[in-house]
Amino acid sequence: MKKIPIAKLGKSHGIKGWQKIHLLTDFPEQFKPGATFSSDKTSLTIDKIDLKKGLVKFKGVDTPEEAKKLTNRMLYTTEEETKENIKLKENEYFWFDILGCDVFEDGKKLGKVKDIERADVDYLIINTDEELVKKGYPKRFLIDFKRHVKNVDVENKKIQSQGAIDILESIK
Repeated sequence: MKKIPIAKLGKSHGIKGWQKIHLLTDFPEQFKPGATFSSDKTSLTIDKIDLKKGLVKFKGVDTPEEAKKLTNRMLYTTEEETKENIKLKENEYFWFDILGCDVFEDGKKLGKVKDIERADVDYLIINTDEELVKKGYPKRFLIDFKRHVKNVDVENKKIQSQGAIDILESIK
């Protein structure tokens, strides 16, 4: 099972074992009392959480000294746990389902999703298909997920794009 980093623990806060939590996920609802996450070679169960203040308290961590031992640790979940705990809305996808998808436009394979660049806009980083690279196209290009993705078929790992071929043409 592949681990997915979803939070990083910060410095201790106060005298009762609370500490800062820095979320690395779009799904803060998975952080609730009783939720357990893996961290290095141990697991941590949330006792209390205040997401507005960015604070968490774990069961069995009751002093600043105990909390300090957890500083800079990562919290992880798995793809399976994420799919079980998070209910997506229509046209929402987990990034791990998008990675590795082949990108097509008008029946022509343009490449494969290598990564996702998160900013104000989510960009898919596409490794260009080898046949297109041989014809002088760049080895990699970006497309705006909202603007250029027409359809996502997670089961078959296929994305239909619109306007992506124009991007490739413009940087050839």
